[in-house]
Amino acid sequence: MLITQEADNAFRIVLCLAELPHGGKRTARSIAENKCISVQFTLKTLNKLVKSKIAKAFRGVNGGYVLNKPADEISLLEVLEAVDGPIAINKCLRDSGNCSTGDIGTCNVRCELERIQCLLRQELSNITISSLV
Repeated sequence: MLITQEADNAFRIVLCLAELPHGGKRTARSIAENKCISVQFTLKTLNKLVKSKIAKAFRGVNGGYVLNKPADEISLLEVLEAVDGPIAINKCLRDSGNCSTGDIGTCNVRCELERIQCLLRQELSNITISSLV
């Protein structure tokens, strides 16, 4: 499993927003410059974070972005899944129709991978943005 560049950028963008003082906003351009991400990619990622209600956007002269909830209520799992979708470490765990053995019920490999995937999800959900700021 490889975490995408967009997910890595999303972690950094959310951390940047978490560092703001209460009531503060950051523009996409200032986030991009601060985290060395292109403005276009920052906007694309911010749109996904807003859609998933992790961030909130304000338009206009005093516009910008803020976290939509406290940083201690946002996990790495939530951020990752906001940009990449649900985690699946194997294609048969994402869609059982992709089982190469044709028998997901008795596949020992699938059982172990599913156990590992659950552990990964749990670990990512235990790490909050506030713990990283």
